[in-house]
Amino acid sequence: MKIVLVLSSPPGYSETFFRSKIKGLQAQGHELILVTGPSQRSFDLCKHIKHPKRYQNVLLQLGALLWVLLGLLPYASKLYRYWQLERKQQTQPKRILEKIYLNARLLRCQADWLHFGFASMALDRELVAEAIGAKMAVSLRGYDIGVYPLKHPQAYDLLWQKVDKLHVISDDLYQLAIARGLKPETKVQKITPAIDVHMFRHHSILPLRQKGKLKLLSVGRLHWKKGFADTLRALQILKAKGVDFTYTIIGEGKEYERLAFNAYELGLKDQVVFLGKKSREEVKQAMLACDLYLQYSIQEGFCNAVLEAQALGKLCIVSDAEGLPENVRHEQTGWVVPRFQTMQLAAQIVQVCALPESQRQQVQQQAQQRVQSQFNLEQQQQAFQQFYTQAL
Repeated sequence: MKIVLVLSSPPGYSETFFRSKIKGLQAQGHELILVTGPSQRSFDLCKHIKHPKRYQNVLLQLGALLWVLLGLLPYASKLYRYWQLERKQQTQPKRILEKIYLNARLLRCQADWLHFGFASMALDRELVAEAIGAKMAVSLRGYDIGVYPLKHPQAYDLLWQKVDKLHVISDDLYQLAIARGLKPETKVQKITPAIDVHMFRHHSILPLRQKGKLKLLSVGRLHWKKGFADTLRALQILKAKGVDFTYTIIGEGKEYERLAFNAYELGLKDQVVFLGKKSREEVKQAMLACDLYLQYSIQEGFCNAVLEAQALGKLCIVSDAEGLPENVRHEQTGWVVPRFQTMQLAAQIVQVCALPESQRQQVQQQAQQRVQSQFNLEQQQQAFQQFYTQAL
């Protein structure tokens, strides 16, 4: 079976999700082709094709379009089929030519499945799979369905009509898709994120420190949806209660200056540390050193960092955003606090610290066991094998 995977850019070495998926499918005998934007970065696991570059100069763009059209002559039947499909959608000829240029590499593919790694990647490409005689699969992740449709309510209307099978990472995201127009009869398979449980395996469980500063940690892009501003407000309440702590944030992003100012304004300048981007091994060591892991996101598809923290036996407190309540089972493998309830988050941190050590260790052990058994890469690879081979 030949599977074409469409992403915006090639997965980096540390992005184990897509790399593991590709390796697992190859091990099952499938041929994988990766199609990405015109990135300079290469990819070594399978054949890698890049979309044509777009030019600001009109003459350069026109020349590039003519070159692309010449290259599509051997695929005239697919090109004609695509043109007819777009005309049925009442797309104007000029716009069809733009889409042909955009999708030229895909129109040349021969594939059984055309899989868009993010739903937003399928926009303006909804008819390509039908044109080349392939089935279309789409993966739904947090931003795709939790945020993007708020700005573009009808963006996925055509996609919902054309998709053959949907991959979701949580039940909550699937329900959001239904609420935003997905047909209930569409074939869907839930395959949650997974982690390298061998790397994030830790055999001993450390007790919560009873003396000295409580060490809190979060990992994630400095973006509004990660809820760092609300976390800081909760920690201001914690400080007012006399709790001595340090809060470390690993990650980089455009919200750094605003968040650093928030920490200063809230009187937390000496408690909050921004470490920026770190390697996977450095993240692991930071997790091992912390007492509590916090992920108080406003919007979150699932969050691999929370899985990694649980695998290392860390006590995790998360929000109820999208996939997080499936990631962490409240009072069984961690604690789930409703979004925007900063006083409740502060109270939950205090409550966890006050629990008997035996109760905390039970939660830690249950979290470790659940991640090891249900969120490993091997299990995920098998699930994707079933995704493509099970009859529609």
